[in-house]
Amino acid sequence: MTVPPEDFKPPLDRDDWRLLGLDIDGTLMHWGGDISPVVADAVEKARMCRNHVILATGRNIVATLPVAEALGIRRGWAVCSNGAVTIRLNPATPGGYDIVEKITFNPRAALELIRDEMPDAFYAVEDLGVGFRVSREFPMGELAGRQRLVENFDELCHDEATRVVVRAPGVDVAHFDDLVERIGLSEVTYAVGYTAWLDLTPPGVSKASALETLRRQLGVYPDHTVAVGDGNNDIEMLRWAKQSSAMGNAPDKVREAADEVIGTVEEDGVLTVLHRLIDPDRLAVL
Repeated sequence: MTVPPEDFKPPLDRDDWRLLGLDIDGTLMHWGGDISPVVADAVEKARMCRNHVILATGRNIVATLPVAEALGIRRGWAVCSNGAVTIRLNPATPGGYDIVEKITFNPRAALELIRDEMPDAFYAVEDLGVGFRVSREFPMGELAGRQRLVENFDELCHDEATRVVVRAPGVDVAHFDDLVERIGLSEVTYAVGYTAWLDLTPPGVSKASALETLRRQLGVYPDHTVAVGDGNNDIEMLRWAKQSSAMGNAPDKVREAADEVIGTVEEDGVLTVLHRLIDPDRLAVL
């Protein structure tokens, strides 16, 4: 159930900015890797109507930048690595971005606990702005950026990290949930993917925590926040936003965290939310 602008506290007037946190995969981007032109057009129009459209994704910087480019977002912010990294898009900067926040943790304890349970799994530690250090090469297309194969497991653990990925072929989501509960990963934040994929980030870090930091910096009222997502790593973000929408392809647990369920990604369901944010009376110069 959505809230009409006049019921916001304070009410939304034509000069107030809103903040929209948008997941990428399964929300904006189809499973085949494309974003519909109508969605890209709606994102651009929403940005023109005093909406800070912020990509909020588990992707690393390397994988996020092409999506921002495809959407025409050359200036603004993006939340990467499930909230551990926030960048400011800036075409005047080498690479097109500045890192404005980076939160790290020591992954050794978590990695050693998981390795004891899953010795044959694939392990990757984010190498910021470059790619990943990996225990073995991940299948093509699963990790963006360069994969640097380490000589021993200790090399994965000795540096602070923003994000750790564990991939275990043949293991279902329920097994990962059980594993996390059994070994007690209390020192990290985790999200289990649709398949045999586990993401670890620093304690207390999520898309929601990064968006809240940006909300305060940008001076957006809490009631003027919106979020759309489809995965387990979107749950905190959906609970954080004043108005939240889960994609029709989202699991039940994600749907329950949102105010409403919209169409699937293949139906471009995100247009339902984007069209609400397009208001010619609120046009701003970007």
